[in-house]
Amino acid sequence: MRIFFIILCLFSLAFGEVDENGRLIMEGVSEPRNSIQPNMVTDLQSTSPIIPTINLSLNAPQEPGDLVNTLNIVIIITLLVLAPSLVLVMTSFTRIIIVLGFLRTAMGTQQSPPTQVLVSLALILTFFIMEPVATKGYNDGIKPYINKEIPYDEAFVRGVAPFKEFMLKNTREKDLALFFRIRKLENPQTINDVPLTVLLPAFMISELKTAFQIGFLLYLPFLVIDMVVSSILMSLSMMMLPPIMISLPFKILIFILVDGFNLLIGNLVNSFKF
Repeated sequence: MRIFFIILCLFSLAFGEVDENGRLIMEGVSEPRNSIQPNMVTDLQSTSPIIPTINLSLNAPQEPGDLVNTLNIVIIITLLVLAPSLVLVMTSFTRIIIVLGFLRTAMGTQQSPPTQVLVSLALILTFFIMEPVATKGYNDGIKPYINKEIPYDEAFVRGVAPFKEFMLKNTREKDLALFFRIRKLENPQTINDVPLTVLLPAFMISELKTAFQIGFLLYLPFLVIDMVVSSILMSLSMMMLPPIMISLPFKILIFILVDGFNLLIGNLVNSFKF
């Protein structure tokens, strides 16, 4: 302790003084100030970032055009939500996907081609088949409406007319008459007299029937191959061997030799009436 006190005294003689508490007071060095000046607070407040506000209030439209724009956005969002259903009920997708499913089942290839591949092929063929119809609907209804040449109700009628014509040409008269009898409506004279609520279910059951007819015709050649292979195995007393295991390579081979996908897709696309 004596050595420490002697050193402290030497520092005090050289640089400053020592107070009564034993602290060294340096000359020319002021004590730190812990207080914050008011102008410093003002400077900090002025440099603080501005937080943006979010306004979620709903205001009434000031002009009729504002309401029309809002309704257009609502209609577009609704169509996007209903787009998958519209693809199923108003296009050729239903017939194509069912026929491709029958083909995979008839060949007995289990999950080959995968379901994603079949759905993608059906969508591509649907876009190919429906392109003229969609183009006509766009040019007759949507494009004039965007250019503000016709009102919304007329644009809807013009845009739907090509699809109604396509569905009517591919709908059986018997199926259409069924739903007219259920609704107790008079026989239509023109396309405009056929409501969509009647045409859509009639078109769907017509597509299902046509798809099942094509699927039955697809099954016949593969069924013959299964029967021939089963007869050969039974004649060789090889009843414990599954016939499907033996017939599957022959099915695939015959399907490739006759260029099955080319024949199937060509006849399937030509089965639609335009």
